[in-house]
Amino acid sequence: MCAFGELTCVAFSSSMFTLAICAAGTYSQGAEFPLWTFIADNYTQILTANILIAFSLAIFVYVRSFSVKPGNPEFRELAAGGHTGNLIYDFYIGRELNPRVTLPLIGEIDIKEFMELRPGLLGWILLDCAFVAKQYRLHGYVTDSIVFITIIQSLYVLDGHFMEPAVLTTMDIVTDGFGYMLSFGDLVWVPFMYTQQTRYLAVHPQTLGTTGLVGIGAVLLAGFTIFRLSNLQKNIFRTNPNDPRVAHLKYIETKAGTRLLISGWWGIARHINYFGDWLQAWPYSLPTGMAGYQILSAGTKAAGAVTMLDGREVAQGEARGWGIIFTYFYVLYFAVLLVHRDGRDDEKCTRKYGEDWEKYKKIVRWKIIPYVY
Repeated sequence: MCAFGELTCVAFSSSMFTLAICAAGTYSQGAEFPLWTFIADNYTQILTANILIAFSLAIFVYVRSFSVKPGNPEFRELAAGGHTGNLIYDFYIGRELNPRVTLPLIGEIDIKEFMELRPGLLGWILLDCAFVAKQYRLHGYVTDSIVFITIIQSLYVLDGHFMEPAVLTTMDIVTDGFGYMLSFGDLVWVPFMYTQQTRYLAVHPQTLGTTGLVGIGAVLLAGFTIFRLSNLQKNIFRTNPNDPRVAHLKYIETKAGTRLLISGWWGIARHINYFGDWLQAWPYSLPTGMAGYQILSAGTKAAGAVTMLDGREVAQGEARGWGIIFTYFYVLYFAVLLVHRDGRDDEKCTRKYGEDWEKYKKIVRWKIIPYVY
């Protein structure tokens, strides 16, 4: 739970507590720790259960949203674009802005904020770890590629948990309702789609070596640097434009009373932070190479085959390249998501700033990727 006032943000501490238990279990029982074997052996069943839970939760908040009345003492409200009268659209996008429930012994929970950071993101880490353990059980060793992906994705998730209060300013929380889109996204899309790389590497291991790790690490560092420094510059300018770190930056004074940066990081592209975030997605997929594999019977001795502990062989063969549909899907999907967000932001700023926004776009021409888009 997390909100202003009496509620506190505990995503980071609760996740660390859960991961500490998992670490203790792994230390005691290794790759045979029951949690890891259960996840790997029941992947389809867990996926199916999450889909059903997501659908049930979406129905619950949709039906309950009709009890929201103007001036209610609970201060509940409907999302601006979530009560169009179109049942399918409203169910998908979410009618109520921030549905909450009160549970015995726990207290009040903001469903949307809880779902945004808890089950899906923590599940992302747990699935990654389960696939690391599976690789060890299948092959008797763990490769640098699957460890690298698991570490950087875990750091990405834990960083989001640590910065939990910042989620209160995001578009998902501030403007979007909670419906099937977010319910499915939090419970199914994030944990199961974002772990396709480690799921692949669990069966078909890849070794990067020092050169590969340095190269992919450089891409990650570049993306992280752009993302962090650009956001830091924006936040400093918003809170204290006279700060020596940003006082030299040029800007446009709008009729709305706000300032639009036209130099520094934000003079390079309107959403340069999106570019940095997208670059960080590539190291998730690059370690899988030209993905694709076939599982062959023992003794086949196919070219480049890797022999599993049970004697079967894993080779790419004619399947080479077909796996990138899954292992590189995150990069493509994230690009589409960021372009869509850019379009939504452009519409919002056009309404807010009018002519000033058109003037701004003539100065800062590039949307996300400098000299490309």
